Amino acid sequence: MKRFFLCFLIAAFVAACADDGLFTTSSSARLSFSADTLKMDTVFSNVGSSTYTFWVYNRTDKGLRLSSVRLAGGNQTGFRVNVDGTYLDNSMGSVVTNLEVRKGDSLRVFVELTSPETKQIEPKSVVDDVVFQLESGIEQRVRLQAWAWDALKWTNPVVDHDTIIDSRIPIVIYGKGLSVKAGVVLTLRGTTLYFHDQAGMDVYGGLVTEEGVLMRGDRLDHMFDYLPYDRVSGQWRGLWFAPTSNWNQMTDTEIRNASTAICLADSSELSGLRQRLIMTRCIVHNAKGHGVVSYNSNIALRHCQFTNTQGDCLAVYGGWCEIDHCTIAQFYPFAADRGAALRFSDHWGDRIYDGLRLTCANSIVTGYADDVVFAEKTVTDDESGPTFDYQFTHCLLRTPVVEDDTLGFKDILWETAQDSIQGKKHFVKIDEENLYYDFRLDSLSTAHGMGCY
Repeated sequence: MKRFFLCFLIAAFVAACADDGLFTTSSSARLSFSADTLKMDTVFSNVGSSTYTFWVYNRTDKGLRLSSVRLAGGNQTGFRVNVDGTYLDNSMGSVVTNLEVRKGDSLRVFVELTSPETKQIEPKSVVDDVVFQLESGIEQRVRLQAWAWDALKWTNPVVDHDTIIDSRIPIVIYGKGLSVKAGVVLTLRGTTLYFHDQAGMDVYGGLVTEEGVLMRGDRLDHMFDYLPYDRVSGQWRGLWFAPTSNWNQMTDTEIRNASTAICLADSSELSGLRQRLIMTRCIVHNAKGHGVVSYNSNIALRHCQFTNTQGDCLAVYGGWCEIDHCTIAQFYPFAADRGAALRFSDHWGDRIYDGLRLTCANSIVTGYADDVVFAEKTVTDDESGPTFDYQFTHCLLRTPVVEDDTLGFKDILWETAQDSIQGKKHFVKIDEENLYYDFRLDSLSTAHGMGCY
């Protein structure tokens, strides 16, 4: 009986192996694919893309042999393809031959793109097909689709004389970033700067931006299907203004997904007549550190948006700060220990500044927490200390009501978590799942006449 059972098992195994080894050349037997079109993100010309994949399935009841897998465009479009561990070698005509896909089995295909220059200002469509030719003679295709964009690529550029950059072609900054020497002014007009990882801008002289300037990270692809890297913070270093930097004016400019977006170093030449930074109609959004942090400087912020930072959206340590018609909203999604929407102080660590002077008018300061406005005043043993002047006028503030300071707070709309319209309900769109934000005021908001919009 045991010998019969053993023989039965051997016969079943041999039959299964024989069945598994059957291949068909029927024209009705086809491959299946996880995608008919592999859609890739926009890439800069001559810069390699991320790796994308799709699957090839054999869902028939017999094995299929592939006479060849090839790129229809050969090596002309810049796509690189690896089929289940085998590259389509460009030197051999971008083809691999004699592959097998047994029944119920699959192959994984990896695709990358390094596009040649397109010689165009706008992004150009780049397409090709991966062609699977079965032993039966049947051809099946998966379309590869991407966009390529020519860009100027600069590594550690130094501005050593007054310079105007007015480029319709995007500029990608590599290395440590762009540096503006003391005594010279860089003017950016209608230009987009894409900063590679760890690159930033160091301003020892002056910076002027106008007519629609954008500064952001250089990754154009997606972290997940729903999440482009442009919505992920910490993609580049940000802007740093040295103590020698004065009279910086930024207008109609957006800075997003940096580490700390703007940092103004401690200035020993604090003066009420010399403003180090004036920002008008600017957006600073989604920073992994602070949005704007100012040390002992004289700055003016008008009709600006400062939103969603892991550190403080706006932090002022000493000096003078004028805030008018700004939206300061702390809805940073990646960390529960996010900073304040607005923080102002007369000291930083052990350094005590001569004083602080802050005015905030017609502005919205809100966020997730019940208190997003932090004031930090140095008090000495005799309860004196540096000058600490502030005034909020006609503002919406998400902070506990201050009833004993009628000079510092006038015409204030105090916001609490119990209000029917509060926090994110003021704005058109706060989409925490897809990390999409629109900080224009909703029609139901109680803060009309306040904020930057």
